[in-house]
Amino acid sequence: MKYAYQVMIIGGISLAGELLNYLLPLPVPASVYGMLLLLICLCTKVIKLDQIQETADFMLVAMPLVFVGPGVALMESFGLMKDSLLGILIISVLSTMVVMVLTGLIAQILVRRKRDKEDEFHG
Repeated sequence: MKYAYQVMIIGGISLAGELLNYLLPLPVPASVYGMLLLLICLCTKVIKLDQIQETADFMLVAMPLVFVGPGVALMESFGLMKDSLLGILIISVLSTMVVMVLTGLIAQILVRRKRDKEDEFHG
């Protein structure tokens, strides 16, 4: 029963993301809206991590299976993409580097912020 409750919470957040995607005229995928809503709910403690932990962990473990279909589709359409392969490769490498750098910088900022709060609390 606990897992059904957790799936309903995550599903409800996903549904809210779909509704936002439908209502707002922005070129943002519904999944991004859903993830932002989930982040806001977790940060504001509207949803506590232990309320969705097990199901979220399972979804993370199962996530690689989601990429099998698109990977096969890419391999099947290689003939269509071979003329643009260099551009695709450059964009993929550059965007990966940007994401890695931004993720590292944000992680450092969050760690510093947490350390400063702990220092204020103890000092």
